[in-house]
Amino acid sequence: MTEIDNLQQFLYRAGHPLETALAQPMGKKEARKRLAALVDEFAELQERLYASDRHSLLLVFQGMDAAGKDSTIDKVTSGVNPAGFQVFNFKKPNSEELDHNFLWRCWRAVPERGRIGIFNRSHYEEVLVVRVHPGIVASRKLPDRRVDESFWQRRFDDINAMERHLANNGTRVLKFFLNVSKDEQKARFMSRLDNPEKNWKFSHSDLDERGHWDAYQYAFREMLSHTHSEHAPWFAIPADDKRSMRVIVASIIVKELKKLGLEYPSPDPADVQRYQEARERLNAE
Repeated sequence: MTEIDNLQQFLYRAGHPLETALAQPMGKKEARKRLAALVDEFAELQERLYASDRHSLLLVFQGMDAAGKDSTIDKVTSGVNPAGFQVFNFKKPNSEELDHNFLWRCWRAVPERGRIGIFNRSHYEEVLVVRVHPGIVASRKLPDRRVDESFWQRRFDDINAMERHLANNGTRVLKFFLNVSKDEQKARFMSRLDNPEKNWKFSHSDLDERGHWDAYQYAFREMLSHTHSEHAPWFAIPADDKRSMRVIVASIIVKELKKLGLEYPSPDPADVQRYQEARERLNAE
């Protein structure tokens, strides 16, 4: 049984309403065709999002190292106007960030109306990496450094409150857990080591974190169970087949953007008159 199977069975046993995107692996040609069509739709919807200036979209990507987060973001947004979105990569927090609450650095990066924000890793690192390495808490400037179940529940509550506030104010939050298997992660690490052109992608710290695989699987299950909601859903996507994964991610984004009913703003009568005058001036040249 694979780790993906374990995750799905865990969710089914728990009776949790997590929306799970599954699909049969597709051929390279079919995947390329479907993704291209979805990217075109995404680009058109992004233009409406920007023009209407009433909603924003926040896409959160989480997963183990080598799950395909970078390449998925790159491929899915390949046809979208780069002026319409921003990608943020959240690494180890710096001293300024540690002087604020754990949501601060992500909070100030949320997209304004009309824009798309993409978090490559996110505030969820605080219930993933920190949970796997609870000693991190001891180095933080917190009034209470006791790490128990109530500590994690408070963090889940804070995250849920933040995402509900965003939803109440027009930001649609979509969260993608790219669920790569342990065997596939090993294969991708080996590929980085064997190919000189990919050596730069390999990090010894990634290999160290692989040694905590079971702890991360537990942390992901806890994260999914406590922070999936209607206003900020998680989509758990098998990530061993990158082509299928990218198509699934793009299809979910397009589907969710369509739900917003985005429309181009209608000009007021005064604007219509000015447009006619502009047209006449251009024709007179």
